[in-house]
Formats: sequence, C-alpha cells, structure tokens
Amino acid sequence: MADFKFVIRDGLSSDIDMCLALDHSFKSDYVWKMSVQTLNEGYQATFRKERLPRQSIAYHEYDEMRLRLALPSEMCYLVAIGKDEPVVLGYLTMRPDPIHKIAMVQDIIVGQEFRHAGIGSRLLSIARQWASKRGAKQIMVEVPTINYSAIKFFQNRGLVFCGFNDQYFRNHDISVFFGQAIH
Repeated sequence: MADFKFVIRDGLSSDIDMCLALDHSFKSDYVWKMSVQTLNEGYQATFRKERLPRQSIAYHEYDEMRLRLALPSEMCYLVAIGKDEPVVLGYLTMRPDPIHKIAMVQDIIVGQEFRHAGIGSRLLSIARQWASKRGAKQIMVEVPTINYSAIKFFQNRGLVFCGFNDQYFRNHDISVFFGQAIH
C-alpha cells in the first residue's frame, strides 16, 4: 500500500453517496475510560487507556446532512480520490469558527481497505492548510473515547488532548477533543 496513488480535492455533491458508502466502522481493543471525582472546591476528570474484555466494533457517526452542509466554499469538505481509479477513498469535513479562530474537524474517514496508506495524514495536512488560509489559529478534532486508534492517530500527528464533553454525540457517547496550534 505504500505506493498507493491518490489525490485530495474539494468534495462535490456528486461525491456524497460514495463517501456514505465507505466503511465507517473501526475496531478497538482499548477505550479512554473517564472517571470524575468530586472535590471540595471542584471536580477532577481523569482519562486512562483501558483494555476492553474483547475487541469492540463501532461506527463513526456519519450524516448526509453534515456532508451537504460542508459543500459551501466557507466550509471544508475534502475527498481523497484514487489516481488510477476515480473512487472516493476517504473524506474529511471541517467547520470553521471564525469568532474563536478554531477549525473543528468533524469527520475524517478512510475506507477500511485503504487505511494505513497515508490518506488520513494527507487529508489532515491539507485541512490544516485550509484552516490557516482562513485565519484559524488552532485545529481541533472530536473523537469518541471508544475510538482508540483515532486517538493514537491524532496524538501521533501532534494534536494534544484539550477537553471533553460527556454527552456530545447523538448516542450520548463521550467525546474527547484534541487540538494543535496552526503556525
């Protein structure tokens, strides 16, 4: 897979069905377990890697409407397309927050058979450039605590833990946020 050829371009409405058809599942042997402790003057939240009793298969929450909302030029919708065969291999959506100068990555998906070929890294790199050109000072990603491989992916690319929301997703899963300053 190391010599797999692909290009990244802006997503089009005609790409949405192919994006939705990608395998959005992920496997996890670990979870980032959260515990909250009440203290005299506040709270203490702790996250730690914990092995699951058996491998879990979960799915990234995807939404056709979120892809459609990412189509206008002020939003970011990137797709990875195979050079030799014009099929969607992966995609990224990101929404800018011009008030706080943050660009929030909502989706970064690479089809199961195309993972570990550098597609996710390249999508994230181009998203950083997109955000920087639009004045963002930080890029952030949202990740469910069960998606340990995504947590490691972002940590390995220099993003650091910067917060959480204990009922962020529609299924009430915890989201952890990772961020990185854009230079």
